[in-house]
Formats: sequence, C-alpha cells, structure tokens
Amino acid sequence: MRILVLGAGGVGGYFGGRLVEAGVPATFLVRPGRAAQLARDGLVVESPRGGLRVRPGVATAARDEDWDLVLLSCKSYDLAAAMDAVAPAIGAGTLVLPLLNGLAHMDALDARFGAARVAGGVAYIAATLSAEGTVRHLNDVHRLGFGMRGGAHPPALHRLAEALGRTPVEARLLDDPVQALWDKWTLLGPLAAATCLMRAAVGRIVAAEGGAALMRACLAEVVAIATAAGHAPAEGVVAAAGRTLTEPGSRFAASMLRDIERGGPTEAAHVVGDLVARAAAGGVAAPVLGAAWIHLQAYEAGRAAR
Repeated sequence: MRILVLGAGGVGGYFGGRLVEAGVPATFLVRPGRAAQLARDGLVVESPRGGLRVRPGVATAARDEDWDLVLLSCKSYDLAAAMDAVAPAIGAGTLVLPLLNGLAHMDALDARFGAARVAGGVAYIAATLSAEGTVRHLNDVHRLGFGMRGGAHPPALHRLAEALGRTPVEARLLDDPVQALWDKWTLLGPLAAATCLMRAAVGRIVAAEGGAALMRACLAEVVAIATAAGHAPAEGVVAAAGRTLTEPGSRFAASMLRDIERGGPTEAAHVVGDLVARAAAGGVAAPVLGAAWIHLQAYEAGRAAR
C-alpha cells in the first residue's frame, strides 16, 4: 500500500509516522525546509504511547505514482493550496482521506476530485510540532476513524485499518463518517467559540458567574444546528461534551485559542463561521456562536491590518 501524506506536522506527522513504524511505505509531501529537516533528523515523535524515530520517504512536489491513498492533514485555511499540491498525485485509483475539522472541506474536495474518491475522516489527537521539528503528542488520546459516505469501504481503507492495527493508534472503519464529524464538532464548536471569545480555558470560564451557563448555551446551539441538518448527536455524545465543557479547574482550551495567543491564523471560518452559516440556513438561533464569530472576524481583520 502506497500512501502520500500531505504535511508532517502534529496530525500528519503523528499518524503518518505510526504508519511508517508499521512498515507502510508512506511518503511525506512537505515544504523544502521541512524536507531538509526530515532528511537530516528523520521524523521524530514524542508520545506517552511510545516515541519513535523513522526515516520516511520525502517529496517537495507530487507526481502521479499510483498512490493508493492521499492523507490530507492540513489546516483549513491552507486547503486550497493543499488541493493544488496533491492534485498531480491523484490517479484513477487514488483515494483522498482528509483529517480536517468541521465539514466545509468535504464540499471543496468533492468539487475538486469527485465525491466517489473522497472518504470521510475524523482524528482525535492533541499534537503539535516543536521549533526543532519534533512531533509532540500531548496526551493519551490518538484515535482515527474513517470510511466512505454511503457506500462500501474500498480496499485501501481496509488495508489502512489493518496497518494501523499494528500500531498503538486506536483506529476503526466508520459506516457514517459524516455523523462522526458532526459528533466531533459538537464538542469542538462550542469549545473553540467559548474559549476564544472569553480568551480563557474551560476552568476559568466556568469559575466565572454565568460561565457554566454560557458553555451549556453554546453547546445547545451546536446540537440544534446538527439536529436541523439531520445529524443529531446521540445523548451520550452530548452528555460527554457537556461534562468536558463545564469541568471545574479544567485547563482544556481549543488549539484555536493558542493560535490567537501567538498571533497566528485560525480555522475560525471553518469551525465557527460555518456553524453560524448553517444555523442561519436551518433557522436556528445561535447568539453565542454569532458573538464568537464576530470576535474571531475582528481578530483576523486586526491580523490583516498589521
């Protein structure tokens, strides 16, 4: 099985590195600086589930080489450039597996490559790339789910599941990957909206008067949006999200808040703005999400003005 991994940051570097560790001939499509770093030091992962150092294949430009699978692990604001970068690698039998948050990327990928060759994928991991080029896995969670939308899973996905079964990663085939994406959004949407709006982690928000109520209101808005879209999350999913969003003393915050704190670009449009647009389309009131979206747009405008 031949896999092309776009990017060797937190998500792509971690899951791609595990595949290489399992003996899969994965090649990383990266920028020249990262390519030189990987050639010099190898791909290094630090993880509580076991670290690794491997020397994967590296490319700075994609070519059609009969790839079975292209693993797309970019940020949403880089999606257009990412599609251009991998387009030469998409052959007649190549499957694209995106690992982005939200759902807007699925429409863009379908339009570019055709829905029949785009799988749905959802990644649960907290990982970052250090200044030295090390992928740092920050907690014990490293789950990956993937599957085709409304059809049988092709051989490439079965082989991917089998390969990941030889690694510590918790991976499974999903019969309804779109629902899985909505389920993740049920937590990520309110987490990103609230922690960015308040510029604080969960514990500090819920310690404030009215803070827990704000978190529950934001969660309720996302649940209503998902329900209006025909993807109501199960009670257990909502209950688990509610516990996470109101846990006293929690230092949990969206990675988007860390992006803001360092003055970087964010996935605001993809994670929060798209929810607000879907709320309007579904006739759902979303005042907390709306306020967060205004706040995030103002932040991005400030970045552009610098």
